[in-house]
Amino acid sequence: MKTQASYRVFQVLNGFVMLLVVAITLYPFLYLVSQSFSSEAAIYAGKVTIFPIDFTAQTYKLLLSKPDFFRYYGNTVLYSVLGTFISVLGTAVLAYPLSKEKLRLNKFFIPFVLFTMYFGGGLIPNYVLVAKTLHMRDTMWAIIIPGAISAFNVILVKTFFANIPCEIEEAAKVDGLGVYGIFTRIVLPLSKPIMATMVLFCIVGIWNNWFGPSLFLQSKEKWPIALYLRQIIDNAVSPTEVGASSEASSQIAATIKSTAMVLTSLPIICIYPFVQKYFVQGMMIGSVKG
Repeated sequence: MKTQASYRVFQVLNGFVMLLVVAITLYPFLYLVSQSFSSEAAIYAGKVTIFPIDFTAQTYKLLLSKPDFFRYYGNTVLYSVLGTFISVLGTAVLAYPLSKEKLRLNKFFIPFVLFTMYFGGGLIPNYVLVAKTLHMRDTMWAIIIPGAISAFNVILVKTFFANIPCEIEEAAKVDGLGVYGIFTRIVLPLSKPIMATMVLFCIVGIWNNWFGPSLFLQSKEKWPIALYLRQIIDNAVSPTEVGASSEASSQIAATIKSTAMVLTSLPIICIYPFVQKYFVQGMMIGSVKG
């Protein structure tokens, strides 16, 4: 009886703590959403909390009515999909041989991969490499290729691959599969959790990236949505330049930051529930060495 009562008390306390954590986590996003739909006067008066005051969708209407907005969103989708595919494929191809302790050169390549986590060339050498040496300036490849493979992701995927029982691969060899067949037909299907985790990491990283495009993309029509909204926030593109009337400019200036944050983060929030199960499983398994 005492054990059951203690367990019930634990459940109640645990539920209360979890609700508190959820409220603390959810409040900033709710505040941004409510601010983006509130009037200029309510925002400057500090009346906005988690519910909009003097509801208005003027900023959303302005941004969504511009053809350029959807072009920038399309660029972001293209960069995210293509970049995620290249990144996940490259990470898996590199991590698989590194997970095999019997390979002779692993003792050299693993420290080499780890070295890149702590030391880099710096901003100027990277710019010279991408823009001058590789001639990728003002192309989407300048956004996708340089950061395609992360040493941290490689280590996570390598650890996951190392936990796959070797007996499964040996049985596949007996059935006549080669190295590529084992990798594509056995290892990758068993690695859905860690692959989903990598997909989420890559999509979020590319979707929110504005600094790289600001360095390498000269043509405005190639901008991703994050850079476009960043420029609006920084007044590099003023409300009147994107089509707002003088009467609406003050309202847009008051809500543009929150509106931009909502529009950039909402797609990722919508994607996350579909990969959350695999994300948690992949992080737990990929973080423990077997």
